[in-house]
Amino acid sequence: MSEITILNTHRCFAGALHYCGHESKVLGCSMRFTIYLPDQSQERPVPLLWWLSGLTCSEENFTVKAGAYGEASELGIAIIAPDTSPRGEGVADDPVYDLGQGAGFYVDATEQPWSRHFQMYAYVTRELQQKVSSRFPVDVDRQGVSGHSMGGHGALVLGLRNPDIYRSISALAPIVAPSRCPWGQKALTAYLGPDTGSWAQYDACELLESLGDRSGHPGILVDQGALDQFLEDQLKPALFAKAARKVGQSLDLRMQPGFDHSYFFVSSFIGDHLRHHMAILDGS
Repeated sequence: MSEITILNTHRCFAGALHYCGHESKVLGCSMRFTIYLPDQSQERPVPLLWWLSGLTCSEENFTVKAGAYGEASELGIAIIAPDTSPRGEGVADDPVYDLGQGAGFYVDATEQPWSRHFQMYAYVTRELQQKVSSRFPVDVDRQGVSGHSMGGHGALVLGLRNPDIYRSISALAPIVAPSRCPWGQKALTAYLGPDTGSWAQYDACELLESLGDRSGHPGILVDQGALDQFLEDQLKPALFAKAARKVGQSLDLRMQPGFDHSYFFVSSFIGDHLRHHMAILDGS
């Protein structure tokens, strides 16, 4: 029997949005996520897009702000939005927004006090993957991953490291080189320790260069707002473009004039990303 509890359901376009909760053994706490199932899922398993959110976010941000479900219902794709970190009493935290609860960075922490709960990489790629596939009518052979900011970092890392799970990848305003930006350096030092050699497995630029032409992925789509306040210091998309050119990875990096880092930016281009994933997952 599945351990997932459906907490609430809302009819939304031609589909249903479920708010869900469960106990996570990997994280050692209660977790929440949302999953949108288009009506096509009543007849057959449908493709599934994993959405990973950014710093300070929960499962709510994408769910209520992205405006993705109309397009998802037309395309016939499910979307899952997990929380960004473990939470609750007894879970380590930090008073600053870019570390601790709300800032899991999709890594498996090895350092105290974080290692007890902060195992977000294993949670998303293994535990939640198994729970969702056993509970909902999704096609596990047709999965993609996307995300925004810290979640864009997560999408690139999870996708590049797990091509057997995620057949398609995209990101909006991702942190592409956490080893070389203040947000990432702070988080990786705290979660993984000062040995930068252990950071490479969670750095999209380092991963791409190490994989070379063995990444096994078709084209990656990245959108970036040209007026994003974090563009130069934290996001650095040119580094990912350079790595992609070096190894021959197909990358569509689109600099969007006038757009910032907000969900107004995300909602403006989320439809393009859904169609990008469906084109790959449907094999067209």
